[in-house]
Amino acid sequence: DNPRSEDPLAIINDALVGLRRFDTPHIIELDREKAIRMAIEQAGPGDVVLIAGKGHEPYQTLRERTIDFDDREVAREVLRGFGYRK
Repeated sequence: DNPRSEDPLAIINDALVGLRRFDTPHIIELDREKAIRMAIEQAGPGDVVLIAGKGHEPYQTLRERTIDFDDREVAREVLRGFGYRK
């Protein structure tokens, strides 16, 4: 999501409360682009990759800075590397 002035690790730790309750395996990656790439690249047959939080927004706000960033474009690029063309 857009952490703005919040500490991204604090946001992640809040989300992990539910995962820890069920001893769910997880990887923490603060860089959103790397996280999307990693999730898609490590997914196997029958897996589902859910990219949540940004939706249609083509930007990310970090502290006082807004940068061009689109989850969909990152996902498309990775999927093209696997031969998907849609």
